[in-house]
Order: sequence, then structure tokens, then C-alpha cells
Amino acid sequence: MAGTPKSMSQIKQLIQLHQQGKSIKLIARSLGISKNTVKVYLQKVACSEFNLHSLLKMDDPILDGEFHAGNPSYKDERYDHFIGKLDYFEKELGRKGVTKQLLWEEYRQSYPLGYSHTQFCFHLKQQLIARKPSMVLQHNAGEKLYIDFAGSRLSYIDRETGQIIYCQVFVACLPYSDYSFCMAVRSQCVEDFIYAIDCCLREIGGVPKVLVPDNLKAAIIKANNYEPDVNRALEDLANHYGTTVIPARARKPKDKALVENQVKMIYNRVYAKLRNQQFFDLSSLNKAIGEKIREHNQTRMQQKPYCREERFLADERHLLDPLPEEIFEMKYYRELKVAKNNHIYLARDKHYYSVPFAYTGSQIKVIYTRTMVKIYGKGVQIAVHIRDYKMGGYTTIKEHLCSTHNHYLDRSPSYYIAKAKEKTETLYQLVQLVFEQQRHPEHLYRACDGLLSLQRKTDTETFKRACQMAIDHKNYSYSFVLNILKNKMTEQQQTKQDQPLPEHKNIRGKAYYTQATLKF
Repeated sequence: MAGTPKSMSQIKQLIQLHQQGKSIKLIARSLGISKNTVKVYLQKVACSEFNLHSLLKMDDPILDGEFHAGNPSYKDERYDHFIGKLDYFEKELGRKGVTKQLLWEEYRQSYPLGYSHTQFCFHLKQQLIARKPSMVLQHNAGEKLYIDFAGSRLSYIDRETGQIIYCQVFVACLPYSDYSFCMAVRSQCVEDFIYAIDCCLREIGGVPKVLVPDNLKAAIIKANNYEPDVNRALEDLANHYGTTVIPARARKPKDKALVENQVKMIYNRVYAKLRNQQFFDLSSLNKAIGEKIREHNQTRMQQKPYCREERFLADERHLLDPLPEEIFEMKYYRELKVAKNNHIYLARDKHYYSVPFAYTGSQIKVIYTRTMVKIYGKGVQIAVHIRDYKMGGYTTIKEHLCSTHNHYLDRSPSYYIAKAKEKTETLYQLVQLVFEQQRHPEHLYRACDGLLSLQRKTDTETFKRACQMAIDHKNYSYSFVLNILKNKMTEQQQTKQDQPLPEHKNIRGKAYYTQATLKF
């Protein structure tokens, strides 16, 4: 039986004819095979542990194994020696510069009767594949979104300088429908990465249960196969959208094989089709990418009666969680100390924000976004400010200041006039006259502070007379009123008013001055 093995249908015909008692010569003539071939197969039937009826009921592959078992390599001594060194071969192949050719040469030197190069490579490949089999993953609709960056970059030309600006290309896909998203961003930094994910979720119109990023720095702080440290910004985005982040294992590309395959397809269906076009800004580049990705999603898939977009719209989109109404704003975290002026300094903006004065000198936590600055102390929110990008400026809420500072900020002519009116009528008149002077407001405020201080320390009637004297003499200053009180001039004035001047001959009278004026 040196020729090609016969088909199992012929072998079954041979067995049936033999079972009917036909001769070897007749069987050979009927089936068109040699008599020696018939004899060999009948010998195998006789040596088989199965009877004729059982052999006829066997499926063709099983029957083929009974008649054409071949010469298994595992019965060869060379195979036992080879398997014993398989761990060593696998380890050495992982080292730099080590090839199968080198391993085979060393293998033959140590074991001259071993396999030839072809058989060595064949058995080595078979064993390495068997040790790391691939698994077919079953994906549920709306469950996961795979995220990655393409290895190659796209570019646009700066209109003003003519410089070529290279961009990173963000790629994402839903594994159930293989629906894809792609866009160019300036870099792989955290801000651009978060922005790309946000655009992706809004493009697909919903939120999957799990985000599966690669182990890039913008997503993962420290890679670990079991409990990786996820970037806080990505966690904030997941919390905002009501999803979770489960990164792929480090150096395990099969965990996200679909998005890796999408990257290869995008090279062909986006990169290649845009290779002869020039773009002059990022938005026009992304517009062109969007058009090519739409064509990609609408292209009929091989060996399937539908395209990616049809499967996504029919089976997956309605299972995605709804998008939140608020747009996600990236959060930044700081721990700062409140300065003596009860403000914190946000170094990124070079701007100061007020904190309630009771927290002066305390360590507080700050969470700020593109538009808001929120301040927390002792587990509660103590201040909220609209973010101000004015360098060196102050954003102050009046209620955060102590009473002294509030008083200082409240100073104005109307404030002092109202305070004076609450005290006495003469002080009210005097303060009004103080602000009629053409002097710097700070001087006038200090004069009023001094007058109010004197009012608190002085007898009410005495202070009234002192204010009246200042009004009568048209000297509206704090120092004048102070001198009146120090020298007790109000008492002298009161005495003079109570004791009229005595009459005597030296009084010239009104007539004297009238005559003197006429003589002039």
C-alpha cells in the first residue's frame, strides 16, 4: 500500500463487500484498487479490536485514525530529548539576539542525532503555540469601549509659519459591533486624552459600562495586571459619566485585540486615503478623518451580511447608558495653605482666592476646573469662586473677611455719614462738612475714624459742644476737636456764656469803629 491512502468511503465499501463474502479479486475489480491493497486493509480489519459492524458505523475521521495512524513522533527518542529542553528553548528565545538557527546549532552540537533544522523549527513552533492558545472572547452589547492611540501620526501645516505639526491619533471601538471612532489630538497628555474620550462618548451617543484603555501614562499611573493605579482625571471622567475603568493588562495585546486590529484597518482606510491631502488646521484634519471613519463603519464586513454601523444602531446603541446633561470639566487637585490675608494662591493662574478668615494658616484642599474653583476645609466646602485668569489679581468675597477688614472695605462717605447720624446731630453735621473738603479720601476716612473714636471715649454733651465749636470755627479736622477736648475749651466757653462781660469805660463800642471807617 505504497500509494495514496484510500478514502474512507472506499474502505467502507471494501468492508461491506468482504462482509458479503466477495473474493479479494472481485473486490479489487469493483473498487478499482489492487489486490494487494485489498489484502492489506483486510489484514488491518482482522487485527482491529472492532467488529465489522462497528467499523461501518464509525465517522470517516475516526475510521481514518484506525487505518492510517501513521508513525507518531512522540514515540521517537529524539522527541523525548527535545521536550526535555523545551523550557530552555522558550526562555532563550526571549533574550536579545537569540534565534532559532542559533538554538538549533547548539542543539545539534550537544545531541548530534537530533532533529534536522526543519523538524526542529516545526516541533518548536508547534509546542510554543500549544503553550499559548488564543481564546475567542464573547462580547456583550454596550458593555465595553476599547481605547488606544495609533502608533503612526498624522499632521497638518501651520498657515503662518509653514511648520508641520504632528498629531496623535486616538482610536476607540465597541467590540460587540466593532463600531469605530477616530480623531486627531495634539498630544497624548491627560487633557487631550480626556477630551478625546469625551468627544467619543458624545459621538456614539451613550456610555458603555466599562472603558478599557491601554497602559499609557495619561490613563494609568502605575501598571499592574491585578490592581493598576488609574489616573485621577480618568476616574473623574468615569464618575461623571457613570462608568468604570478597567485597563488592559500590561504587555497583553490580546486583551484588546479588536482595537489593535482597528488601528491596522485605520492605517488602510484613513491614513492611506488622506496621504495626498494637505490640511492647515486641526479641525479640518478631524473633519476629513470623520468622513473616512464614517465610510469605514458603513463598509460591509467580510463574511457578514451587515456593516458595523447597522449592527451598532440595531443591537447596541439603545443599550448604552444615557449621557449626562452637564459637560465634563477636567478637575485639578491641590493642597494649599491659607495665607495671613486669608487668601490662597493658585500658582497655575497666579491669582488669589479668598477663604473664610477662620481658616487662616490651615491646610485646605482645592479642586478647580476650567470655570470654577472649589475650596474644602475640615471635610466641608468652605468657598466657591468663578475661576479668574487675571494674573496677580484677587478674587475676594466680603463675607470671608474678618470684621476689621470688612470695616476697611466698607468705608465710604455715605458709610461715615450714616454712622455719625446714629450718634449725634452735631457729629452728623461735622462729618458732612468733612467730606466737602477737597482732600484725598483716605485722609477724610481717617479723620472720621478719629472723630468716631473720640465720640466713644468722651461725654456726650462735651463732645457735642466740641463738634459745634469746630463747626463755628470752620475747622473740620480731628486734631482740632482733639485739642478742644484736651484743653477743656468747652468748659471755658460754657463759663463765658454763663458770665457776661462786665461793663467798663475801656469798651469802645460800635460807634468807635464806625467813625474810624469814615475817616479812612
